[in-house]
Amino acid sequence: MELLWGSVVILFGGVVLGLVYQGIDRKLAARMQARIGPPIVQPFRDIKKLLVKENIVPESAVPWIYNGAPFLALASVVTVLFYLPLGDQRPLFSGYGDLILVLYLLALPAVALAIGGFASGSPYAVIGAQREIVMMMSYELPLAAAIVALAWRLNQALPGIAAFSLGAISSNPVWAYLGPLGFIGAILLVGVLLLVMPAELSKIPFDIAEAETELAGGVTVEYSGRNLALLRLADGVKTVVMGALIIALFFPYRLGGVLGLAGLAGGAVDTAFFLVKLFLIILVGVTTVRVAAARLKVSQVAYSFWVPLTGVALAGLVLIVLDGLFFK
Repeated sequence: MELLWGSVVILFGGVVLGLVYQGIDRKLAARMQARIGPPIVQPFRDIKKLLVKENIVPESAVPWIYNGAPFLALASVVTVLFYLPLGDQRPLFSGYGDLILVLYLLALPAVALAIGGFASGSPYAVIGAQREIVMMMSYELPLAAAIVALAWRLNQALPGIAAFSLGAISSNPVWAYLGPLGFIGAILLVGVLLLVMPAELSKIPFDIAEAETELAGGVTVEYSGRNLALLRLADGVKTVVMGALIIALFFPYRLGGVLGLAGLAGGAVDTAFFLVKLFLIILVGVTTVRVAAARLKVSQVAYSFWVPLTGVALAGLVLIVLDGLFFK
């Protein structure tokens, strides 16, 4: 029963947080561009409007795949939330999976979106789906390199630890086990993940799969009503997931213990601190990037992730490995 209620709280909490941070992101981006921007509650209004609109399925679509893709996208990102430490809470599914599973689950929304695009029968959506697959194949390698580097270092520093467990990683901040080389390597990996984040979320400059001015919406061009609402919810929850993942890997620190607080007061302070960290990561990794950069071409995205970013991720990995050999 406790697991059930915990799942319900995380589900609704993740959805609400995702929409709130989407609203904040849109407002801040507008202010950076000298615009007023929509109110912070606008994502909630958009979802409410979409849920009461007609859910149209194109005649050329494969209905069960077309309608099932948004559910798969939302279900996969919500499931990731169950494996992440949120605020002062341990992962709900701690002990039932690890970072490898999280990597697979993170890839599912992009796969679901691509499948939905292929199943829609729209030529615009098909092109968008092809771009989504190319982009997913591009950013997965630097993301995996960053995670493997951290897990390897923790396993070497703490033999016997479940190195790929997010609960174990968040309980043992990697910075405490790094020497000079490893510190530099970890900073490189943080930078890589902050650039992977907008790609995972298909935000500018990595929104090539939607590209409204080129593809009229790309993979989502045929979606409407409930299905589009589910895709918007999945995008909001994934924003929280990516931010929480970076926090768990690199910044899992809490304020309650430092301030000598325990119980409800300590939990409230730690939760507030987590929300502030999440806001800062979204500000740096999403809002600032999409305001400062223009949309890249498909070839530029593939090259950027496969060559320079993968090179930086591998350099960070090598530095952490060397650090583990020379600064034990």
